[in-house]
Amino acid sequence: MIKHFLTLEWRAFFRSASFKTNLVFKIFIGLIILYFILIFAAAGIGAYYGLKKAHLEPLQTVNKFMIYYLLADVMFRYFFQKIPTLTIRPLLVLPITKNTIVHFSLGKTVLSFFNITHAFFFIPFSIVLLINGYSVLGVITWHLGILALILFINFLNILINNKDVIFGIAATIVVGLIASQYYKLFDVTLYTQPFFQGLYEHIWMIILPILALLATYYFTFNFFKKDLTLDERLHIKKNLATNQNLNWLNQFGTLGTFLKNDIKLLLRNKRAKTTLYMSFFFLFYGLLFFTMDVYKGGVMQAFAAVFVTGGFLINFGQFVPSWDSSYYQLMMTQNISYKEYLNSKWWLMVIGTAISMVAASFYIYFGWDIYMTILAVGIYNIGFNSFLVLFTGAYTRTAIDLESAKGAFGDKKAFSVKTILFSLPQMLLPILLFKIGKLLGNTDIGIALIASFGILGLLFKSKIFMLIEKIFQKEKYKAIAAYKQKN
Repeated sequence: MIKHFLTLEWRAFFRSASFKTNLVFKIFIGLIILYFILIFAAAGIGAYYGLKKAHLEPLQTVNKFMIYYLLADVMFRYFFQKIPTLTIRPLLVLPITKNTIVHFSLGKTVLSFFNITHAFFFIPFSIVLLINGYSVLGVITWHLGILALILFINFLNILINNKDVIFGIAATIVVGLIASQYYKLFDVTLYTQPFFQGLYEHIWMIILPILALLATYYFTFNFFKKDLTLDERLHIKKNLATNQNLNWLNQFGTLGTFLKNDIKLLLRNKRAKTTLYMSFFFLFYGLLFFTMDVYKGGVMQAFAAVFVTGGFLINFGQFVPSWDSSYYQLMMTQNISYKEYLNSKWWLMVIGTAISMVAASFYIYFGWDIYMTILAVGIYNIGFNSFLVLFTGAYTRTAIDLESAKGAFGDKKAFSVKTILFSLPQMLLPILLFKIGKLLGNTDIGIALIASFGILGLLFKSKIFMLIEKIFQKEKYKAIAAYKQKN
């Protein structure tokens, strides 16, 4: 039966409309993935010699910061890892055991990109350790122990994927640990490093991560098997919605109607609310750069500002019109102007960016030049990136099932490498403009160029919207066909 499932997955991959229409693009994406694989492999090899050159013991140093590596993996997976799905309902009426369905679905998560990526760092690093005389048995047990912990995180993510409260608590703890170590109040690595080092020095300790992995898999398996029924986790849950009229938006006519729908979506729907959470976290992205003198005044100052002010714009805008994919066909039969529809999305992104610009005022603490960069990039996001994400949204046809149940293998956060590829121009242009200012001997020139580029985009807003509207009309039927696909 597992072999039959694999055959169905293989056929679904090659028969999908996206495969036939984007084969060249997928090849290009494959080359990019290969590039990053080589980078990870080089990092795995170079980590040993780099740490050795810095007069640090490589394995102990890696083990010291392993806790943060794994915690970062947990947070990254929560937002981006998409849980593999099967067409559960048709399978439940066939003579197939629930054990087989759940085992296969959980097994697919093991082959996730989020698991495989780690191998390209840890395998070369382990090989280099062996070449340089480390204990063969110790390296093997250490490597297998880390692998078991990564798979433990994989299944743990499935369990907590719908638990925002748990994630909020975990995120608070992680931020607290990083801050306490940065300000030398508490160093958690003093307690975690002995455990990771013990995986190398004490062979028996490998039992601990393996037991944790088996226990997590057991609970995950039983959690989904118990609720794998048509009348439980797979049905659409109806909750009583709070009354949010937002009548004050009626004064804006059709634009106000679209804005009301989107605001209600962001406040009520879990998938949409995730964009608000991510926007909040992106607001603090600059702390990774502005707290280090090496990045101040450099091009990374502009890079960080893109995410500080554009967190909502990027996370929400890249999925226009996918937010409306469940009723997109119906909407296209109505007397709705694409211009009015896109204009409402644009204004929502503008409002989100403006709020981020104001909320980021605490960066004044690091200097007025940094905050002025943030404001300039915010204007750039409004006047350029807002149009760019709408443009790319016409080609990013990832259906979002807003009504899927939270239970067994429902549709999760849509994430694709295509999204990252389309995001590159959004980040590279302000870096280039900032660099031009530096080459001219004054970063203020770079800041002014970034802001001017955004203002220029606003001046040509009507013409840009006409172009985007034509593209959406041209891609309308392709989008409808893509949204019809459920797998």
